[in-house]
Amino acid sequence: MYFYKTLKLLMLPDFRSVAYSRTTLTELMIPSYANFGGKIHGGILLSLMDKVAYTCAAKHAGNYCVTVSVDGVNFLEPVEVGELVSLMASVNYVGRTSMVVGIKVIAEDIRTGTVKHTNTSYITLVAKDETNKPTPVPGLLLENAEETRRFLEAIKRKELKALHQTELDNAKTSLTVEQELYKLQGERCKLNYT
Repeated sequence: MYFYKTLKLLMLPDFRSVAYSRTTLTELMIPSYANFGGKIHGGILLSLMDKVAYTCAAKHAGNYCVTVSVDGVNFLEPVEVGELVSLMASVNYVGRTSMVVGIKVIAEDIRTGTVKHTNTSYITLVAKDETNKPTPVPGLLLENAEETRRFLEAIKRKELKALHQTELDNAKTSLTVEQELYKLQGERCKLNYT
């Protein structure tokens, strides 16, 4: 087993281009995907986003990958039954064993030709080997200014996420309910204990 793992690592290139693993998934939104309001259920879109992120990351890594985080899923526009949804994914950043895949989601009304941007999200995945351990991935060959900007933005998001997590951890450990009760004034809650 060790021999084959070493051989596979030797066969992986040092770097792969963004274009090598760029992936587009297009799917027709059918009635069974709709929620009670008649719009496409957000969970359907999240599932498709995870699928296209996996495909993109696995192709870049040359290995099985697992999702470790999803950042910033904001539904900007509703998606309607009958629209074609296209999810465009590319590797924006690579670490030693992880990759950040950027995803842009658009929906197209095929009758009118109207196209709307519905989501942008960033999904972090880690490559796994045959023993389910994290395994190194090829570096990212940046071939233009846009790819470089996306790589740098991913670094900035990573820094801000770490800073936010530290601040949140500090706020949780120093939170004293009695001193913070005044913040509940004007909120839609009611204390039901003494």
